[in-house]
Amino acid sequence: MIQEYYSNGKLLISGEYVVLEGAKAFALPTQYGQSLSVKENSSSIISWTSYDVDGQVWMKEEVAISDIFGTESIPNGSNYYQTLVEVLRAAHKQNPAICVEGKGYEVVSKLTFPRLWGLGTSSTWINNVAQWFDINPYQLLQESFGGSGYDIACARYNTGVFYTLTDLYNPKVELIDFKPPFADNICFVYLNQKKSSKEAIANFRAQKSLISEQVKRISEISVEMSMCTELIDFMNLMNEHEAVMSQILKVPTVKENLFNGFNGSIKSLGGWGGDFVMVATTENPKDYFKSKGYEIMIKYTDMIIF
Repeated sequence: MIQEYYSNGKLLISGEYVVLEGAKAFALPTQYGQSLSVKENSSSIISWTSYDVDGQVWMKEEVAISDIFGTESIPNGSNYYQTLVEVLRAAHKQNPAICVEGKGYEVVSKLTFPRLWGLGTSSTWINNVAQWFDINPYQLLQESFGGSGYDIACARYNTGVFYTLTDLYNPKVELIDFKPPFADNICFVYLNQKKSSKEAIANFRAQKSLISEQVKRISEISVEMSMCTELIDFMNLMNEHEAVMSQILKVPTVKENLFNGFNGSIKSLGGWGGDFVMVATTENPKDYFKSKGYEIMIKYTDMIIF
């Protein structure tokens, strides 16, 4: 019997970085995601193959079940192997009934988006493993990759979420119905500058000072954005969010840096300067971004579970 699992990708609409300081973040799940299929056998080995959206194998590893029981480092494995063992050990610690002597598994994961897009290659993987092991995905995240965990909430729910990091293993997740009447005026443009989440977080922690007022305002912006019925109000909140985060991070906004003069609002999503940005405008922006060398532009209704 083959077990099948699936997790949604994610976009953090508001609250990047400051979600780590307790801000209420607003996030949306994407139509893109990652599947996981698990077939049990008696090999005492986990044979794992991960495919990119184009069918290319980007990870192929074999892990002995006995290695998952241990705690010592395995010096000869690839970086992918080390990460896979780390995640499986953390999952095994929560539920030791899956990996036992005499059991093995053939595991296949498949992305429905290019893994460099930053839509949640790691978070969809972690949530799929947590589903397989029937364990707490937030705990698995903290004991492997780390991070705020908002992306795990998006992986699990087919609706918008407010996410507050009240507890690392038990965050506050509020489901919200966000279907903006101005959805056709929003798109997402890929900057093709993949950012490391760990590096972005480290840079934020190095820059941040006393930001309690900014955290409070970003939380308010998250709620206000989710309630917008007019495009102009949503754009104003995008602009304000960018200004607040620019002040905290001490770097120019993405519009100032790359798209000065664009007729509309542009907001960074996730690690500033990489992955996707959110664009809101009353005009068709395709030609503008294409002239700037940005070929990948996805409409809101093609990106977000709507």
